[in-house]
Amino acid sequence: MTDQDPSRAITDIDMAKLAQAIEHFRTLDKEIPAQVIATFLYVASHDDCFKGDLEKALTFSTASGSRNTDWLSAFHRLNKPGLGLIIKYRDPNNRRRQVLQLSPKGRKLVQELKEILYPEN
Repeated sequence: MTDQDPSRAITDIDMAKLAQAIEHFRTLDKEIPAQVIATFLYVASHDDCFKGDLEKALTFSTASGSRNTDWLSAFHRLNKPGLGLIIKYRDPNNRRRQVLQLSPKGRKLVQELKEILYPEN
């Protein structure tokens, strides 16, 4: 017989890794919303994408897309510091479009998440 609490035993390692990855996001902001995480993951998987494409893919309104990308960029709403994980800039070919790109800090987070989710690679 072991002293290990059976309610604490991992029963699905893949879900445990995903939970660990989400907890890693929470080290950046304890109350980070799922929409902000989804926004980051979209940019990470479509680096150098248009904000409008992100909004369409995630079914966000323009306001929601702005709010979530602001949270991830250098400045959050009300001039609060953002997380600095993405860079937003105007498309030089169409000034009405915004381009979203991972910042160096965002690229580092991608690597950390991959190490959590895929440690064997």
